[in-house]
Amino acid sequence: MGTAEDLADQFLRVTKQYLPHVACLCLISTFLEDGIRMWFQWSEQRDYIDSTWSCGYLLASSFVLLSLLGQLTGCILVLSRNFVQYACFGLFGIIALQTVAYSILWDLKFLMRNLALGGGLLLLLAESRSEGKSMFAGVPTMRESSPRQYMQLGGRVLLVLMFMTLLHFDASFFSILQNIVGTAQMILVAIGFKTKLAALTLVVWLFAINVYFNAFWTIPVYKPIHNFLKYDFFQTMSVIGGLLLVVALGPGGVSMDEKKTEW
Repeated sequence: MGTAEDLADQFLRVTKQYLPHVACLCLISTFLEDGIRMWFQWSEQRDYIDSTWSCGYLLASSFVLLSLLGQLTGCILVLSRNFVQYACFGLFGIIALQTVAYSILWDLKFLMRNLALGGGLLLLLAESRSEGKSMFAGVPTMRESSPRQYMQLGGRVLLVLMFMTLLHFDASFFSILQNIVGTAQMILVAIGFKTKLAALTLVVWLFAINVYFNAFWTIPVYKPIHNFLKYDFFQTMSVIGGLLLVVALGPGGVSMDEKKTEW
């Protein structure tokens, strides 16, 4: 464990300047991909919303336009580091809107993944608050830091929901081992114990699973499974971005790692 923590610390020292930017890029990747998809599949998305909700051509087109502009604008603001908090709130709204519009609310797997995506946005929101406060020389008070701490806690807890959708309930040795190791790492991230090491381990594990199972580039574009795998791939990359923010920022004040320093 000590050697693994030393390696994680060395990784953080080397990537300190770049990690938050890589994390943000990964985090907004699913919004960027979905916004671009709205442009190229405008008629298909409009017709789907119209047929599902019988809302008419105008409202369906308005939904697609709102999704397109909301996501692309949010991504641009996050990447340019301008009005990041407003961008996060806008992207939260897009998640909520699409959860209802695409009936994700009744699909537990996709709902948990959307909640995990929301957890990543919470961490990004916490990071943007940290940047804003760093411009002032004064020491932050408990009242100032508490919202950020609870955002980090909520973000960590929501992020682990992604891994609950990856658990396999069969009797094979590999599945049992994957479930045990994955569950242990999820718990560590959620409670904030050995957080950076656990989050970094989950990043490596999730990235490997994502590349192996969601290799949409190996499937012809005309096959429906191509879009499903592409959607899963970029949504998983967004959760990886959230975990990288945990690695970069730490677990926050509401965590066992923080309490250890007080003990």
